[in-house]
Amino acid sequence: GQRPKPRYEHGATVLQDKMYIFGGNHNGRYLSDLQVLDLKSLTWSKVDAKLQAGTSDSAKTAQVSPCAGHSLISCGNKFFSVAGHTKDPSDSITVKEFDPHTCTWSIVKTYGKPPVSRGGQSVTLVGTTLVVFGGEDAKRCLLNDLHILDLETMTWDDVDAIGTPPAPRSDHVAACHADRYLLIFGGGSHATCFNDLHVLDLQTMEWSRPKQQGPIPSPRAGHAGATVGENWYIVGGGNNKSGVSETLVLNMSTLAWSVVSTVEGRVPLASEGMTLLYSNYSGEDYLISFGGYNGRYSNEVTGILLIIYMPGNRFQNFNLLFYSAGQVYALKLSVKLDLQSSTKDQPTSDSTSRVLEPEVEISQDGKIREIAMDNADSKNRNDEANEQLLAALKAEKDELEATLNREGLQTVQLKEEITEAEARNAELTKGTSSCPWATCR
Repeated sequence: GQRPKPRYEHGATVLQDKMYIFGGNHNGRYLSDLQVLDLKSLTWSKVDAKLQAGTSDSAKTAQVSPCAGHSLISCGNKFFSVAGHTKDPSDSITVKEFDPHTCTWSIVKTYGKPPVSRGGQSVTLVGTTLVVFGGEDAKRCLLNDLHILDLETMTWDDVDAIGTPPAPRSDHVAACHADRYLLIFGGGSHATCFNDLHVLDLQTMEWSRPKQQGPIPSPRAGHAGATVGENWYIVGGGNNKSGVSETLVLNMSTLAWSVVSTVEGRVPLASEGMTLLYSNYSGEDYLISFGGYNGRYSNEVTGILLIIYMPGNRFQNFNLLFYSAGQVYALKLSVKLDLQSSTKDQPTSDSTSRVLEPEVEISQDGKIREIAMDNADSKNRNDEANEQLLAALKAEKDELEATLNREGLQTVQLKEEITEAEARNAELTKGTSSCPWATCR
């Protein structure tokens, strides 16, 4: 099909094996088109969407207003477009609903006090609510306020959380873990990019700055994130100098960071204003990226096949296979978990205990705990893990022996060179002593 126009700061969502792209920014011009990629046939098509008759904008235009910096969220068999920058901004956030069966947009009537209009905010689906944080208003004022929209009653709630909130920012990412914890990472102000991680407990409405494990990511804004189980994948973004090349993952139970892969050169995966989505197709998990800006606007698609072994929930032994598909960046995830046996009577070496660790999760009281496993399942997993560990140790042994052989040869060569140097030095000393004015000097 025909590729969508290159763009960034667009909205994207997956609904019924289709990826929808709406709006965005191209050369400073806001877009209003709705494009769809069929994930089964990998075919692009443009949706001829209209505003539902009777909405406030229907008298002005037959199409929805162009916008950028908005959020597209799927819920049930429909999806919502929340907030975003427009040419003629309203005083408060606008919520639009799209019905794919009728191909119509409608302006949602909400109740309560809506937030001020903005773009670059995060909108996170938590149960039957949308949690909106931060962004930048029409006057370029950065925000760090928190609002919740109940999708059942369409009522806004202005939340006054306790604790220290994140500094005002836009173009950050947010995720929800265990239907309780809202995580905020990165983003930027007008001159600074952030790499801080904040957690909001949605039950107590308290902000915190938790201790993290692993390599702390560099500052970035305009990045994209998607969750697969308890793993939060983060791609792209920029730091006011260049695009960020690493694809990161945060285990939201252990708060441990890992680097999945790193791209090279100016490619769409190192862009600002891109989107990242999760999709499950034919039993396989995929991450799909589209668009972005890194000196040029993108509408390209590429893929990465990733097999991950995660002993103790830490990434190890990456096998990567890159392939080109033309328009969309996709990350295929095959995850194998190696867990320590729960039986205590089995002897375990120090090296084994460092690699095979129990799976953990955050309990309802906020504490990390181990997950109990069935003994038979634990034994099978432990046997498989031991086989992998033995293979890894054998490979490490072979490599060490080869290294020792190389170092032995280098030692012999160095001894020969030292002997030759000492012989030359003796000859030079003898020649110097025969000089008639050597003693005077």
